[in-house]
Amino acid sequence: MRFSIDSRSSVAPFEQLRAQIVSGIASGKLIAGTKIPTVRTMAADLGLAPNTVAKAYRELEQDGVLETRGRSGSFIADAGDPSRTATQRAATEFVRLARRMGVSDAQAAEFVRSAQRELS
Repeated sequence: MRFSIDSRSSVAPFEQLRAQIVSGIASGKLIAGTKIPTVRTMAADLGLAPNTVAKAYRELEQDGVLETRGRSGSFIADAGDPSRTATQRAATEFVRLARRMGVSDAQAAEFVRSAQRELS
């Protein structure tokens, strides 16, 4: 998911970023276990000061939206529904495996649809 900041907006940049991450989770574009860019990387990508991004990340962590795993980075936290979380993680791992194996996203999606038809 790509993030952007509208410098003309009356909404503070850290709040724009925070809201976009929450919106990404609500829409399913960001799922539990997804690693998000480091503070420095996100700041550079958005043209923001690192402290601005750090503030957004801190607030998201306090709200239980993000979890920081030390040097491993920051990740989207579990949504609270264990079956949904496990399924989202399995889907993420499937996509990683498919890409490592050179399978296109379209082919991977067709594999899922085929499996759904077989199990119906």
